[in-house]
Amino acid sequence: MELKDYGMSRDRGFLSHYEIDTVSLPPQFGAIDDAAGNLSGLLSTGRVRHWLDQLPDPGIEDWIESAPDEQVRTAMVRYSFLVQAYVWGEDEAPASLPANIARPMVAISDQLGQAPLLPYSGYVLDNWARLDKSGPITLDNIYMHQNFVGGDDENWFVMIHVAIEAEAGVLLDNAAKLVAVARNGDEAEAERLLVEMDAAWERIYEHFGRMPERCDPYIYFHRVRPYIHGWANNPALDGGLVYEGVEKFAGKPQAFRGQTGSQSSIVPAMDALFQVGHSDDPLRSFLDELHHYRPVQHRRFIEDLAARSTLRGFVEASGSESLKDAFNACLNQSARFRTRHLEYAASYINKQAGSIAGNDPDVGTGGTPFMKYLKKHRDENAAQTV
Repeated sequence: MELKDYGMSRDRGFLSHYEIDTVSLPPQFGAIDDAAGNLSGLLSTGRVRHWLDQLPDPGIEDWIESAPDEQVRTAMVRYSFLVQAYVWGEDEAPASLPANIARPMVAISDQLGQAPLLPYSGYVLDNWARLDKSGPITLDNIYMHQNFVGGDDENWFVMIHVAIEAEAGVLLDNAAKLVAVARNGDEAEAERLLVEMDAAWERIYEHFGRMPERCDPYIYFHRVRPYIHGWANNPALDGGLVYEGVEKFAGKPQAFRGQTGSQSSIVPAMDALFQVGHSDDPLRSFLDELHHYRPVQHRRFIEDLAARSTLRGFVEASGSESLKDAFNACLNQSARFRTRHLEYAASYINKQAGSIAGNDPDVGTGGTPFMKYLKKHRDENAAQTV
């Protein structure tokens, strides 16, 4: 296995190999670019649907057949933000999405093999850029490109995720190498790679720990989170959302899961490498479903890693205690990451008093209760050392 075969790299991990500020869409997207670029202003009017209803349908059927991947993914960012703003940008959610937005949104998502709403890839992985192109992908040199209402809290929330994803490139590259190393029986190299992964986890955890610096829990809950909900298990959209003018949906409401950090592929990739299993529960079913919301290449990486990894058996059969310690250290880092996720879920969501339309504090943006099962998965992770 090599990362390049999945459109990935050690420097960027699951992040886009390009930066969105360098990608231009064809002229037919001009009005869409303008609306997305001024989305904060449109939302502030209190009647964002009035403005989005006036957007032309750019007629992308011919373009999309031969469009570069970078352009299609950039169009996905633009349209998925407009879709979320249309649904959640006013006090009451609509029953349907108008055809001028629904048709191109579905065409783009079909091309990418993803659902027609904002995915984690559109919110984070493809929605960042460096200020200094010769500099590193670090918090002092990146920014969130496409916003909803904007502001420090929204920007920082995404920037933290971008920094984590960049740091995780070491985990993913070493994971791919460990598939071959375990099969070749090289204990020394396996231990070296695992120790290097443990150090990368420390850097990831440092980034994750900085979330509260500039993303306030109250602001997140009331000004950031509402826009990233989906239409599954959401009382504000009973039964889902109708995509007008989309033939394959036949006028029936569609219930898609909302954008969530659980769509990140880092932890599932580590579970695949270390062969960590979770017993049946609603969160496991939810996470299995979310697998299909990831970019196709990322899904394939996780699936190939799960199918090819023999690392656990190799380490268990080893007589090297230091190799086992290195394996367990990385396994415990995944559990530690899950613990921090649990802590943030409590402070940023569960402890926030009250709720607003489509923003139940006991339900994640993906549309499932999370507190009980996050703890269970954390504990199961920690229990599977060798």
